[in-house]
Amino acid sequence: MRALLADKLAPLVAGRLQDLGLEVHVEPDLSGPALAARLAELDPAVLVVRSTKVDAACFEAGRGLSLVIRAGAGVNTIDMREASRRGVYVANCPGKNACAVAELTIGHLVNLDRRIADNVAALREGRWDKKGFGVAPGLNGRTLALLGFGQIGKEVAHRARALGMKVRAWSRSLDPEKARLALVEHAATPEAAVEGADAVSVHLALTPETRGRIGKSVFVAMKPGAYFINTSRGEVVDEPELLRALDEKGLRAGLDVFAEEPSAGQGAFEGPVAAHPSVYGTHHIGASTTEASEAVGEEVVRIVAAFLASDVIPNCVNLARRTLATHRLVVRHEDRVGVLATVLDVLRRGELNVQEMQNTLFGGGGAAIARIAVVGEPSEATLEEIRGHAQIFDAAVGPI
Repeated sequence: MRALLADKLAPLVAGRLQDLGLEVHVEPDLSGPALAARLAELDPAVLVVRSTKVDAACFEAGRGLSLVIRAGAGVNTIDMREASRRGVYVANCPGKNACAVAELTIGHLVNLDRRIADNVAALREGRWDKKGFGVAPGLNGRTLALLGFGQIGKEVAHRARALGMKVRAWSRSLDPEKARLALVEHAATPEAAVEGADAVSVHLALTPETRGRIGKSVFVAMKPGAYFINTSRGEVVDEPELLRALDEKGLRAGLDVFAEEPSAGQGAFEGPVAAHPSVYGTHHIGASTTEASEAVGEEVVRIVAAFLASDVIPNCVNLARRTLATHRLVVRHEDRVGVLATVLDVLRRGELNVQEMQNTLFGGGGAAIARIAVVGEPSEATLEEIRGHAQIFDAAVGPI
């Protein structure tokens, strides 16, 4: 079985996957048509990527592809519909780079307050300006609003409190009791979270619901002169509204992500947001630390090991949470070749579609019990036909 690593990963990953018995191909420069062509040629069962896009053409080319792992959080670079249509597992590594992203977030926060980057630039230009740079509001006692409170948001909150900041948070999954236990103030909406805050930091996954969510209503609610940080996804921010707020409200922004980024690791990049004098940008490097890379690498190995063992795939994001099944058929039977095949054939002739199936063996007795979720209720005639098999003890059905 082959695995293709189509992005740069921690050095430990290739060796550990080889230890699991895989033939590993490390080709971190693949993307676009070249990736699809290589998938067609190599036909791996496992594909691991970081930021490389896996589109419909890739799934079409990789006929034997069974598992795609995004070595990071989120799966917005993977064609989820095509993966699910072809029965390919898609998994990611959430939370493994949380500390790295949180550290960069705090770095942006301190820089926005003390203008460290501007200090450095002035000195490199041969200018000394203690008078100009020697005034800053400071962070102790100030309020930080977090939009999104997953693992990264929690790590940011922990570090911000260490700086003496008050933390307010909004998330669709956050309620007042969870906020109290996390030592943060709960906000009912993003607008309520940012109102009066001295700094705002965004930590939202990119979904159809969050695309452009941080827009006019949020920026209008922010206080003049506040700091705005985004280390999540550029597309969750309405960039024209951000530009307007930078000009009209005197905001300063620390951005690690942009709506339109180069697909390659290096290249030209221009745009009104990155070029704005009140924007301090970094190059989408939030997760780019050795610690984060190794943590993600370990998670990649864990996911592949589960896949090879036919266990539940950790962090799989494209399995149905709920099926169309209406009834569950429970069959107690001898553990013999062909018994379940007979049951499935009876269900086929009864035009009952199987959605899920689990077969559990009893220790030492040669018997098993199968639980089969089907769409529709098996008729009494179907049940009697199943019960009539010599190696079936009983069959019963009930609604799900």
